[in-house]
Amino acid sequence: MTSELLLSSLKLIMPELILSVGAMVLLMIGAFAGRKSGQTIVGLAVFLLIAAFGALFWAGEGTAFGGSLVFNDFTLFMQALALIGAALSMILSVGHEEPEYLDRFEFPVLMLLSTTGMLLMVSANDMLAFYMGLELMSLPLYVIAAINRDSLRSTEAGLKYFVLGSLSSGMLLYGISLVYGFTGNIGFGPVAAAISAGETGLGFIFGMVFVLAGITFKISAVPFHMWTPDVYEGAPTPVTAFFASAPKVAAMAIIVRLLTEAFGPAADEWRQVVVFIAIASMVLGAFAAIGQRNIKRLMAYSSITHMGYALVGLAADSEAGVKGVALYMAIYLFTTLGVFAIIMAMRLKEGGNVENIDDLAGLSTTKPVMAVVLTALMFSLAGVPPLAGFFGKYFVFLAAIDAKLYTLAIIGIVSSVVACFYYLRVIKVMWFDEPTVEFSRVAGELRFVFGISGLFAIGYLLFGGALNDAAEAAAAALF
Repeated sequence: MTSELLLSSLKLIMPELILSVGAMVLLMIGAFAGRKSGQTIVGLAVFLLIAAFGALFWAGEGTAFGGSLVFNDFTLFMQALALIGAALSMILSVGHEEPEYLDRFEFPVLMLLSTTGMLLMVSANDMLAFYMGLELMSLPLYVIAAINRDSLRSTEAGLKYFVLGSLSSGMLLYGISLVYGFTGNIGFGPVAAAISAGETGLGFIFGMVFVLAGITFKISAVPFHMWTPDVYEGAPTPVTAFFASAPKVAAMAIIVRLLTEAFGPAADEWRQVVVFIAIASMVLGAFAAIGQRNIKRLMAYSSITHMGYALVGLAADSEAGVKGVALYMAIYLFTTLGVFAIIMAMRLKEGGNVENIDDLAGLSTTKPVMAVVLTALMFSLAGVPPLAGFFGKYFVFLAAIDAKLYTLAIIGIVSSVVACFYYLRVIKVMWFDEPTVEFSRVAGELRFVFGISGLFAIGYLLFGGALNDAAEAAAAALF
């Protein structure tokens, strides 16, 4: 590789360089400054994420390192969402009032390294870069899931996530080896060319299914969802908020890129798998959440359902479908982070956090602003117009109908109606039940995050056009 090509590649990966080099510098600062440097390092980490976000628009488009990484409008859109999700999650950790474990300087460093892996994975253009990005994203997540070593639930969550994540990585590697063996390539373009030329056999189909199984674990889609409720409940709430946002955006982005670019000519085969996963995720998530009393477990099953909705758009295998997926993930990201900010604000005056839905009783009288925002976010997650969540579902279901996937769209609409039950139950508890507990003052960082989320959900009609145009440009980059 000539020096000119190397320099152009380094320019394209400037956001990743900022995060990785910055993480190493923060690690050294923390090692020499000691435990008291935790909050300072969190602030510097947020600054690095903002700097990386700005560098996205400076780096430009093109391919890097011989085509291993590709940067276009789709990459820019999904990387920007991942960085926003990571930054807001880190701000939430500052507002969390139980910092005995989150105050360690390793926590923001691990989040930065995980975010670096997300950016690499979103821009991956071959199987090797994809796997390296996935593992760089996943390994720090295993650690931060169990970062509260004094909590049995947190330790259990980290262990479950690690064991099941290792299993999914093994399935993914086996699938990649089969794809390479039957196509002779690892690049997304050459793999698609081999499929078009009819040079693949039944072994390739098996490999594609294993690759899909390995990566759908990261978005907690059925039947690879079993880790989600326990990890969401057991991990510290700021960590759960991070799990529910940025990594899912990155994983969904690489699923879209894999299926449209690498496996595009085999759409008839992978569509059957995606339709099954989408239906199973929507149905299981909608019905399993009904009996949940812990709001974090409720959000876990809710996330399973929402990943099913996003896959409905992907199953359409069209530009409109990919646009719907990109838009849906943006709306899901902001809405989910707002809900988790409010969950963190459920701190009792006498100390300690509560997570039961019944503890929100009478919130409309004790914390009216918080109740209004949470009501808007719940209605948005339910897909009630004219809030943001309605438009996310509208575009993915419209893409499915245009692709003549009528059964899939109908099942999605029915599951949305079922899901309304548990969202409305939260609203009913807040507005119609008598207060049972009194929450303490809400930290400014939490108010900032759920304020942004509430404005996003309510004001989508005012600024949604710009986001819609960006999602359209992102989808056009893949077709």
